[in-house]
Amino acid sequence: MALDSYRRLLRIPGVPTLLLVGLLARVPTTATGMALTLHVAVVMGLDFIPAGVITAASTIGNAIGSPLMGRMVDRYGLRPVLSVTTVAQAVFWSCAWSLPYWALVVTAVLAGLLALPVFSVTRQCLAALVPVEQRRTGFALDSMLVEVSYMVGPALAGAGIVTLGSGVTMIGIGAGLTVAGLVLILLNPPTRSAEELGEQGQRVPRRQWLTPSFVALLGTTAAATFVLTASELSLVATMEHAGETAWVGLAVAVWCVYSLVGGFVYGGLSRGFSPLLLIGAMGLLTIPVGLVDGGWQWVVLALLPAGLVCAPSLSSTVDVLSRWVPSAARGEAMGLHGTALMIGGAVSAPIAGAVIDSMGPSWAFAVAGLVAVIMVLAALPFWRSRPSAAPVPPQATPPSRVAASAVPDTAVPAPAAPAPAADAGESPVAAGAPGE
Repeated sequence: MALDSYRRLLRIPGVPTLLLVGLLARVPTTATGMALTLHVAVVMGLDFIPAGVITAASTIGNAIGSPLMGRMVDRYGLRPVLSVTTVAQAVFWSCAWSLPYWALVVTAVLAGLLALPVFSVTRQCLAALVPVEQRRTGFALDSMLVEVSYMVGPALAGAGIVTLGSGVTMIGIGAGLTVAGLVLILLNPPTRSAEELGEQGQRVPRRQWLTPSFVALLGTTAAATFVLTASELSLVATMEHAGETAWVGLAVAVWCVYSLVGGFVYGGLSRGFSPLLLIGAMGLLTIPVGLVDGGWQWVVLALLPAGLVCAPSLSSTVDVLSRWVPSAARGEAMGLHGTALMIGGAVSAPIAGAVIDSMGPSWAFAVAGLVAVIMVLAALPFWRSRPSAAPVPPQATPPSRVAASAVPDTAVPAPAAPAPAADAGESPVAAGAPGE
């Protein structure tokens, strides 16, 4: 049963704490985009085009910095990276509200480059704490918590800007990020399991894991956020055309609930599915949403099938990544995964906006779903040539043996486990069995 899967997961020492800290740390992280946008557009009175430039600057910095920070975690450990990024966020957010526009643009790039790697670090540490056969449940629960953070963070930022002003709100975000960084530094969750500690300091050639199939995985990951961002913009545009903008928050919240329900069910299944199947299904189920007529309530209801697949789609990409990539390169790979998520959303916004302006929101749903399907079909030929799974310990690690730190001063490498045979001939539909 689903509840049994989650009970077993939450009994693993360190997992409940990591998930709780990850949730609380993500709330101020998800508030940053809304805070910057409203500060520039409303408080500074520069309209939404300059606000979009600020958001783009931060996104570009984050897209570059995410794999870079992940590589630093792989090489030097978690605490040095968290120390640098925590200080960078504290400095930026304590003074961002007082900077002139172009200084804010430049510093937003730098702040994005040195963003606190909460998303990738939580997933990397979860892969270290959780045995392979339980990772799908772990990543599904993590994906649900991400949904919650996105429901809370931007809403708090918007309410703060309106009621308290941008100065107090942005300083509050900085305080939240600083506390999150300090807690993670003190917690210092492991980035490798006990069996993987012998890989610390090893250099894994990128050609071993950065293969065409891995790039295809990143492409389908970007396709997932492409369809989600375009669907959100299309939903908002539909309600604006109907004169029902007051209900936008409720509609988006209901859509997020769909994802939470889907993620909960998916995490309790006996096996998972390939990201190709899940993201392709999300695209196909999004295409007909624009055909719905009769009010925005029916559009929200029509998003139910695609919404149920949202969290499973995103969590499945992380699950597959954790199986394909050696632990010594997992941080950089998780960073690239985060970059793919950002690229999908960043590319989607202007394309969906152009379709909405020229053809209407109904067509934007269709275009979003079609792009996802095309990306999945393009990735399919590379999926069968995917790399062999990363070495997996022959049995699950007893929780008491999980290391308290990913970078011990003295670590005795455990005997290397034999790598499982390549499964290049496996169907791209099934992806839940250990050893993928």
